[in-house]
Amino acid sequence: MTRDERRASISLALIFALRMLGLFLVLPVFALEARKYPGGDDPALVGLAMGIYGLTQAFLQLPVGMASDRLGRKRVIVAGLLVFAAGSLIAALADSITGLLAGRALQGAGAVSAAVTALLADQTRDAVRTKAMALVGASIGLMFAIALVAAPPLAARVGLAGLFGLTGVLALAGIAVVLWVVPPEPALHQDVPRGRLAEVWRHADLLRLNAGVFVLHTVQMAMWVAVPAMLLQAGLPKAAHWQVYLPAVVLSFVAMGGLFAMERRGRLRAALLTAIALVLVVQAALALLSAGGAQPTLWVLGGLLFVFFCGFNALEATQPSLVSRMAPANLRGAALGAYNTLQSLGLFAGGALGGALAKWAGPTGLFAATALLTALWLAVTWPLRPVGRGAH
Repeated sequence: MTRDERRASISLALIFALRMLGLFLVLPVFALEARKYPGGDDPALVGLAMGIYGLTQAFLQLPVGMASDRLGRKRVIVAGLLVFAAGSLIAALADSITGLLAGRALQGAGAVSAAVTALLADQTRDAVRTKAMALVGASIGLMFAIALVAAPPLAARVGLAGLFGLTGVLALAGIAVVLWVVPPEPALHQDVPRGRLAEVWRHADLLRLNAGVFVLHTVQMAMWVAVPAMLLQAGLPKAAHWQVYLPAVVLSFVAMGGLFAMERRGRLRAALLTAIALVLVVQAALALLSAGGAQPTLWVLGGLLFVFFCGFNALEATQPSLVSRMAPANLRGAALGAYNTLQSLGLFAGGALGGALAKWAGPTGLFAATALLTALWLAVTWPLRPVGRGAH
């Protein structure tokens, strides 16, 4: 990477990290803390307040990404972070579950992921873009691990309102990074003619990648309906689950070196397919273990989670990198907006699918379904055409 590419990658990863840390700090404790609010005894309302963020974000990822193509990336990112901070403030001041729901919905309206990713793609060459995307993924994974450890003691000290207040402060810090740390954006949106959104939806390989991110996050969310219970059954208390998650996440980032080695050898497509296969192996193994009736040990579960995060992190780096390469420059924000929309819908679908399958078919049926879905994803992705250096 050049000096400017390193600066862009680190600063934009920091924006993701600041925003996602605030979100992740709330998630582990939201369901329990929300019960203290008027109306918090209604599980349906609590679930809606928790999930409405993903729904509003899914609706707005595409228009915000398109806006960044026309108005400029930084301007749209700053506006989105201001909306996110406003939603955090409303949630912090809420005195009922309805107020929390309104705040979470407004947080989701600050859907800047596509614009940030498009700006990162604008400021990096194809040859190093996967590495830049991996840095963003690593920052998100690190924030997830920190939140798992920090959320319970912070919630005990400052409550849910305090966590939302901290989330708003982190969003404002992200605006400072955009304005004073991120390198100036190239004026791509001024130098090329305006594209048509239909081009994004007609591009076969972009559709494959959009389907891929939908399946990936559907599987991820569905998994976490059953995995915590399996850890409990293996003898690990809920408060100690981070002791399995944290090593699995950290070690998986160490293994990311293999992805970069494959890209340098011109094998990025092979890395993508291998990562999907790793996710498939984990889902099939969990299905077989559940069907066998024997409770897997913590070592087995930890090993499977490590393999899953190896595949997951590789896919989080390669797929958006490929989207940014395949999309026309004047539609890069729109293409990444469509990609992030499918990602958000996958999170929503995974929670709903996982809950329904866990209720009606148990963990065996749940993991059998995620394994089948991943196998279909691998088959759909197989014809993906190589694009650019390192994409074979």
